Amino acid sequence: MYTLFNAIHWNADPVIFEIGSFGLRYYALCFLAAFACSYVLMLKIFIREGKPQELLDQLSIYIFLGTLIGARLGHCLFYEFDYYIKHPLEMILPFRQVNGSWELTGFQGLASHGGAIGILIALLLFSRKTKTDFMWITDRLVIVIPLAGAFVRLGNFFNSEIIGLPAPEGLPWAVVFEKVDMIARHPAQLYEAICYVLIFIILWAMYQKNAKPKPGLLFGIFLILLFGTRFFIEFFKENQEAFEDNMKFNMGQLLSIPFMLGGLFLALRKTKETKK
Repeated sequence: MYTLFNAIHWNADPVIFEIGSFGLRYYALCFLAAFACSYVLMLKIFIREGKPQELLDQLSIYIFLGTLIGARLGHCLFYEFDYYIKHPLEMILPFRQVNGSWELTGFQGLASHGGAIGILIALLLFSRKTKTDFMWITDRLVIVIPLAGAFVRLGNFFNSEIIGLPAPEGLPWAVVFEKVDMIARHPAQLYEAICYVLIFIILWAMYQKNAKPKPGLLFGIFLILLFGTRFFIEFFKENQEAFEDNMKFNMGQLLSIPFMLGGLFLALRKTKETKK
């Protein structure tokens, strides 16, 4: 039997401080850090390729809204459809009706696959609005997205959410999320965060070596690596919703498959340049 004394005990308060009804959470800081670091790195890319900062500022607004709206709707539709179809206002409002009265809950529930779809839609709208080549901006943006994802998973760790399965006996980095239970588990959030950092390093190195890759190549490799990682790490996670317990592959894995297939197509396809 696993000895809990051999595991890392995690009982951090997800709220840093509170002023009245407002509370600053580590998750919110990680979310803001994700956008801040992404902006700085994208600015370096824009400067390198002679693009104006004003264009990046416009892009940042599109991406922020696309991420938030897509991730929220993705969670509501993919994971809690039965509830939110009966309470549609709660999809877009940070309130929940409890015992006939409305309570401030924030947006509890964001799905990364929904965020990915939201970002793609935002990029399509941005490229049309600014006459920017869709594949050009996508190939550059996906370089920094894995780093942003790592910050978000770190926020999940502070929240003691998206926890891993019980760890095998003797695993030295097993974590007991005391706010959940007293079981030593895989720190799946940290597994994912570390993998995302490695994906960022790979894509950044590829871009530094060749600033003008085949259109769609970086996007394709990103989809293969990131969603392939997501598919694999899901085997170490607890299911997010009860309906997934009877499924061979959970919702996160099923949603990852189309992204991986799309990545293979983009990475292997022949463009006009490669045909020449």
